[in-house]
Amino acid sequence: MPEKTHKTSVGGQALIEGVMMRGPKGMATAVRKPDKTIDIKYHEVKRLGDKNKLFNLPLFRGIVAFIESMITGYKCLMYSAEVSGMEEIEDAEMSKAEKWLNDKLGDKLMSIVTGIASILGFALAFLIFFYLPVFIFNRVNKLAGGTLTAWQGTFEGMLKIIIFVIYMLLVSQMKDIKRVFKYHGAEHKSICCYEKGMELTVENVKKCTRFHPRCGTSFMFVMLILSIVVVTLLSLVVPAGLKANTVLWTIIKLPLIPIIMGLGYEFIRYAGRHDNILVTILSAPGLWMQRITTKEPEDDIIECGIEALKAVITENPEDDEIK
Repeated sequence: MPEKTHKTSVGGQALIEGVMMRGPKGMATAVRKPDKTIDIKYHEVKRLGDKNKLFNLPLFRGIVAFIESMITGYKCLMYSAEVSGMEEIEDAEMSKAEKWLNDKLGDKLMSIVTGIASILGFALAFLIFFYLPVFIFNRVNKLAGGTLTAWQGTFEGMLKIIIFVIYMLLVSQMKDIKRVFKYHGAEHKSICCYEKGMELTVENVKKCTRFHPRCGTSFMFVMLILSIVVVTLLSLVVPAGLKANTVLWTIIKLPLIPIIMGLGYEFIRYAGRHDNILVTILSAPGLWMQRITTKEPEDDIIECGIEALKAVITENPEDDEIK
């Protein structure tokens, strides 16, 4: 008989041919190797909250958690690429010019490429999710004779959501991303199985849902919804002349990002502990988006999710219950 359902703090991330999990025993990855065996490894976790109590306070902890998850997530992703043999495939497909650069620069080449990619990625995200909504609104508002000014925050927020959904839909069509989304599904289903008190077997995990309220997708959607509220309030006090300047209005809103991030994190924590009408309403869009960012996994993919989860949990489920 399954034990009573309990809410845990266990979370994870989909990797290349694997899953990362974090729980009471630390952080571990389970990656499928080219020989079909599963490589399980524990990774050191350094939390800023352990060094400074300020980073454990509400709002601050959300900003810190986001930064830490980005750093650890990237490191685990690179590790999974190496273990799964992805890097060997990429090396085999390198052109003569790329091989020459690799021989000459070695590890420096990866640092250079990573740095350039990060800068370009940030610039693209800024252009698409921050500048573009403001640019479109100003053009539409001008055509409407300025009658939409009072709705600027709401209009821009809705545009961000539409852009985000379209972006995720396009990305989800990529073959390699589809497989990563299956590992994302395995991560959620494994945690769901564990929280239901069921034995962690492939058959039991297959019965569980792939949608989870503490998912990063839900976090992003909650942030988008909160941004509508926060930016709308800000737009009511900022002079129309400033808002009409696309670049200036975009810059004015940048300091709001950490605040929205912190509020979003607190809601996700709250949603992990409670089941009520507020949580249901605000979680619904993020759970719907998980239909795009998670896919039903095959048995071998589920096995990675199970092994990663087993590596970070204890025999007593109460050790990781959300207080």
